[in-house]
Amino acid sequence: MMTSLKQPHWLGEQHAMIREAVRRFAEKEIAPQSETLWEQEAFPYTLWRQACELGFTGLPYPEQFGGGGGDWLSFVIVLEELARVDCAVANALMANATVASLLTNYGTSAQKERFLKPILDGTQIGAIGLSEPDAGSDAANIATRARFDGERWVIDGAKTFISNSGTEIGGPTVIAAVTGTRPDGRKEISNFVVPQGTPGFSKGRKLRKIGWRASITHELFFEQCAIPADQLLGERGAGLRQTLAQISTGRILIGALALGILQGSLDRSIAYMKERRAFGRPLAEFQGLQFKVADIATHAHAARLMLYDAAALKDAGAPFDTQASQAKLFASEHAMTAAHQALQIHGGYGVMAEFPVARAFGDAKVLEIVEGTSEIQRMIIARTLLA
Repeated sequence: MMTSLKQPHWLGEQHAMIREAVRRFAEKEIAPQSETLWEQEAFPYTLWRQACELGFTGLPYPEQFGGGGGDWLSFVIVLEELARVDCAVANALMANATVASLLTNYGTSAQKERFLKPILDGTQIGAIGLSEPDAGSDAANIATRARFDGERWVIDGAKTFISNSGTEIGGPTVIAAVTGTRPDGRKEISNFVVPQGTPGFSKGRKLRKIGWRASITHELFFEQCAIPADQLLGERGAGLRQTLAQISTGRILIGALALGILQGSLDRSIAYMKERRAFGRPLAEFQGLQFKVADIATHAHAARLMLYDAAALKDAGAPFDTQASQAKLFASEHAMTAAHQALQIHGGYGVMAEFPVARAFGDAKVLEIVEGTSEIQRMIIARTLLA
């Protein structure tokens, strides 16, 4: 697929090499399977293992647990390049990264050895269970409960919209549950690591989505699900704080998926406009269509600068929450616009599922919802400005 991307001049040679390696993998291995994965709503196990073997999944994590010891900016580039070809495959890596971050930051050495290593080397894939039927953006409203019986934690409840859940290579699911009441009356929430196959832990129906169709999503149920005490992740009562600390990183990563759709929409539109003719002329000569690709290119450039800045701040250990929300908001909303305009440029072919622009349209909409809706991002940004 032709590309119009010029990498920012201030990126180093290492970042350019990573981009080239991921792009080759995406175009050679993912692109030929993308339509089939979309049609069959099938999780790409082979592609997952290949990505892990190439070091893409564990790039920003410690080498001692199978990671690459790289930076977050590099991982943003990985997700951007994968999403440029297939956002669903990129999302599998993104969701796994959230679990890997929780385990890296809060897990014990034993938990990292047992749960982190397999999701970095490709043996398993991780999932995070936070959302519930009545608790999405309002994470503090979760109803799943865990009680300690003196030896084990016993979990009862349900989760929904859980990416990477119910796959054949499913590994640890990090779930949030209420473990008591705080002195101020608020819920005490803790995180737990629940391996697939634990008695009392089951998956419900497979959820069908307008986008991310190759990224498997299920409902999850916990009925008297007993786990050892040592599968509490970090401190009791720290679950919400732990999860919220990862959300800003998640917003950068979702933004990277959106950037991939922006760039993919631009590349496909330019290629199609040069090849397709109407009224005796190439589409590339029609000014109305020229304006569309000019806007997409401008938005892609701006989104890239915002996302790379947020990732660089994270790598430097500086505050980045506001920048992450701004980047996620801007990239996801403009990805939706770009996907729409790319579809419009392709005309009748754009609504055909065998064309990547049609598949990207559904993917783009998902990005405006997950990791905090656009409305939530605006609340966060405004709260920061007015504090």
